[in-house]
Amino acid sequence: MICIKPASKLIALSALLALTLPLQAEQISVDREEYENLKKAVEYLMIQQKQAMETATRAEEKADEANEVANATAEVVEDSPLDAFEGISLGGYGEVHYNNLSADDSDRDLEEVDLHRFVLFVGKEFTDDLRFVSEFEIEHGGVEADGDPLGGEVEIEQAYIEYDVNDNAQVRGGVFLVPAGILNETHEPPTFYGVERNDVENVIIPSTWWEAGVGSTFRTNNGFSFDAALHSGLNFSGTSGRIRSARGKVSNQRLSDPAVTGRVKYTGIQGLELAASINHQTDPTQDDDTNAEDDFIDDATLYQAHAIYNRGRLGLRALYAQWDFSGDIEDAAGDIDEQFGWYLEPSFKVNNWLGLYARYEEVEGARVQDQFSQWEVGANWWPHTDVVVKFDYRDRSHDPEAEADGRDFDGFDLGIGYMF
Repeated sequence: MICIKPASKLIALSALLALTLPLQAEQISVDREEYENLKKAVEYLMIQQKQAMETATRAEEKADEANEVANATAEVVEDSPLDAFEGISLGGYGEVHYNNLSADDSDRDLEEVDLHRFVLFVGKEFTDDLRFVSEFEIEHGGVEADGDPLGGEVEIEQAYIEYDVNDNAQVRGGVFLVPAGILNETHEPPTFYGVERNDVENVIIPSTWWEAGVGSTFRTNNGFSFDAALHSGLNFSGTSGRIRSARGKVSNQRLSDPAVTGRVKYTGIQGLELAASINHQTDPTQDDDTNAEDDFIDDATLYQAHAIYNRGRLGLRALYAQWDFSGDIEDAAGDIDEQFGWYLEPSFKVNNWLGLYARYEEVEGARVQDQFSQWEVGANWWPHTDVVVKFDYRDRSHDPEAEADGRDFDGFDLGIGYMF
């Protein structure tokens, strides 16, 4: 077998032409062996050319088949029901509590376990700038089982549309969390110490507190952010001034007069957050009839400020919140025209998975059981960043009126929480 390089093809073809011409023996004299070798070389070239053409044809056929498959796949993907899930995100959190508390009056002792809450987040990115955010929550195990009430709640705490005006500004509309306090917007169990949320952000700031309306956020490049919202407000009609009971939860909520909330926050230094907010409502009873018996509050204003500082393993949280009421609230509900609370919480991270803390808080709410001071110490163990096991010990001392009822207690709490 003779192998002829491409550069020699011209010589071989010339030889082939020479062979096919009716030449006379006397004109050209060729060695027989050389002739046979040259003839084989030409035949080999012709076979190679034929195989190359067949290979090219098959490759073209394969390319056409691949294009047909790609087009068919594109049509299937384009029409796929999975398109409905594009841009959808899922998340959530939950926590289970065990409380073991011993009160001065043994009838007020508490020993129970509770599926305190189970929450699902569902979001949808319509575009890079437009999204939907929602939060669905079931508390205390549910609301009914075999016709027997469980004492729980099913709630929609968030359901709003948010639009990015630019890199520094957003607007939103729907049901959203009021920008006040520390825990109201960030309350997933792995993010805070203690089995139970602190009492100031329960009695004074009624976390979790959500309303319906419109809001906006503007951020600067030097660490400042500003929030403003116009939304439904609290309704103290029939509540005797208890703030937490005044939440309407956007359930056929009356809106004779909306509330406004503003907040300024600074996070320009690593590990530091400083914030202050104001919520004002000119008609907290939501009643147009100024002569109504339950129209005992002319207006209400919440002032709140907090600081969070984390440096290395050390952490500190401090918060103060106060409601000022005007009107006949003192005559209607006792001396509660001013309700306030504050707490101080230092903490220490032993390592990445174990943290220790202590908390002292003072609360002066509307009810006698909401007027107390409390010491609390405990630990958080994070087997995973998004999973936490908690332990705490509490000692609560009430104001004299509640103390006389045997409400003072001490005891411990255990909890497990997660988020995803």
